[in-house]
Amino acid sequence: MKKWTVSAVVAAKGKEKLGCVTAYDAAFARLADEAGVPILLVGDSMGNNVLGFSNTLNVELADTLRATAAVCRGAKDALVVADLPFGSYQGNEDAAVENAIACIKAGADAVKLEGATAAVCALIRRLTGAGVPVLAHVGMQPQSVNIYGGFKRQGKTREEAERIFADAKAVEAAGAFMVTLECIPADLAAQITAALKIPTIGIGAGGVCDAQWMVMHDLLGLNEKVPGFAVKYLDLASLVRDAFSRYVLDVKNGEFPPV
Repeated sequence: MKKWTVSAVVAAKGKEKLGCVTAYDAAFARLADEAGVPILLVGDSMGNNVLGFSNTLNVELADTLRATAAVCRGAKDALVVADLPFGSYQGNEDAAVENAIACIKAGADAVKLEGATAAVCALIRRLTGAGVPVLAHVGMQPQSVNIYGGFKRQGKTREEAERIFADAKAVEAAGAFMVTLECIPADLAAQITAALKIPTIGIGAGGVCDAQWMVMHDLLGLNEKVPGFAVKYLDLASLVRDAFSRYVLDVKNGEFPPV
């Protein structure tokens, strides 16, 4: 299997749909990589799924760097994308560039950031000019959860849809190699996917996008609640819980250790 690169991902648009997942450690990154997952996102979703927070806002850059290094040690062929956490790029642009470069030095092949404001687009231009590939993110942006008043679907009105469409065009013009479309209507995602030369990767945006994201913990059934747009391919939580129960019982009954 060949190593997935930014150019390979871009070249796949219109030819091959890519099923991509989040990853936060070496063990699961290795398994996903061996299964042929093309892109692994070291998502700030680790806040919800690994660190026990209610949203992504408490994730620190140090968390991302440690997890990115772990994922890169586990994956060989997947393109590894580090998600820049809240606060690591919204302020000083020089600091944002340094933080993105730190992710690349930790092993990431690219970074992801949210939004399409003038400041974000300027940062995308600067990062790509410095040799840091950027995966953009428009639509529902988890780091803006406090503005939305919760994780709410975006693009439902004509005004919102036009803004998201313009945002997608803006990040493409700024130099992003791919753009995440999160929680927007499928018809809007289809329009954006057809209009852009770069690939789109959807999460809660229908099946027309060039690629799809799934949070690994949703896919494996490790989360108690799974979003309606996700599919639980395995009930791993039940298997793990059963293994722990059998172990505790074996110790109690003197059947562990075996010798």
